[in-house]
Amino acid sequence: MVRGLDHLVVAVKDLEKAGQAYSELGFTVTPENRHPWGTANRLVQLDRFFIELLSVAEPEKISETSGNAFSFGAFNRDFLKAREGASMLVLDSTGAEKDRSDFQRAGLHLYDPFSFERTAHLADGSTAQVAFDLTLVGDDLSPGIGYFTCHNKFPENFWKPAFQSHANGACSVGAIYMIAADPSDHHEFLGGFTGQREMRATSLGLELETARGDIRVLTPYAYQALVGAEAASSVTGDLPQIAALEIACQGLDQKKIVPAEQLFGLTLILTPAG
Repeated sequence: MVRGLDHLVVAVKDLEKAGQAYSELGFTVTPENRHPWGTANRLVQLDRFFIELLSVAEPEKISETSGNAFSFGAFNRDFLKAREGASMLVLDSTGAEKDRSDFQRAGLHLYDPFSFERTAHLADGSTAQVAFDLTLVGDDLSPGIGYFTCHNKFPENFWKPAFQSHANGACSVGAIYMIAADPSDHHEFLGGFTGQREMRATSLGLELETARGDIRVLTPYAYQALVGAEAASSVTGDLPQIAALEIACQGLDQKKIVPAEQLFGLTLILTPAG
């Protein structure tokens, strides 16, 4: 089974300003929600994919990673000490038990199972319960990126048409772009994580087609050729890293690039839909 892109966690220092920046680009951004472990988020929902803008709201509630118990809050807190930007790549899931079994067979490093519930604040001011099972894995070759699958237990309470309607026509995820010194180093982990063993490798990078959007791992040279020198110059921090997100937009005439320095560490590539 090939998994699809579910969401991208984008760690930011100021959640309100980040939400405002996305709103000014024509995205609908959800109200703030808080996690019991000290982080807060606002979301940009597309067609079964979303951007999770995440900040540390209550640092005193964050627990540390201990042994095989992964701390979501501590990972993003420590990420923000170095920079803002995309901290975690998340794939969809039909069930945590199957994910764990698949990842064990692939030889991936599994963390302890993790589940949680929270109250979601909806556009009309009402609330609904949502719950998720996370299956977290680690990759020694990309320690600065968090990876997990997300099993959404109550999708009917999570996905809302009002949140998926955007003034800029944004409708679906096209690709997530990573930068690595040697993209081929990451084919084994990404193949096991996505379930996609067929991939295209060239001197410029690695391309995997998931069930929803692509994952493309590029060399720094290839990334600059894709987004241009200005946007490429916004890249800071160690490699490998998640550098850009491509989103298809209805009604857009030509590709538009919003560089990371203008958008809290993540470059957006907006492309015409269809």
